[in-house]
Amino acid sequence: MPLSHSDQVTLLKDILNNHQTDCCGSVSECEQLERLVKSLMVNSQVDQNVKNILQEVYQYSQQGAGTADLDEHILSNQENLSQWVNDIGQFS
Repeated sequence: MPLSHSDQVTLLKDILNNHQTDCCGSVSECEQLERLVKSLMVNSQVDQNVKNILQEVYQYSQQGAGTADLDEHILSNQENLSQWVNDIGQFS
């Protein structure tokens, strides 16, 4: 059963929030972020402001999936992670 738009946004925020609070993550989480972003980008219910944020999240997740030190990548994006979660919460 596919996830609803609301469930996808919730999952996206949960993963980002976990990265932000735990300062660590996994490549599979980055890949999951990529899949969620792709799905949300083609959804007409998603606010354009959120789509702009999703572009940044997609770049973050791609870089994270390809980095040798994922924890350092997450640590260096702490401010972005917090901002993305807040912004997505406001627009969704």
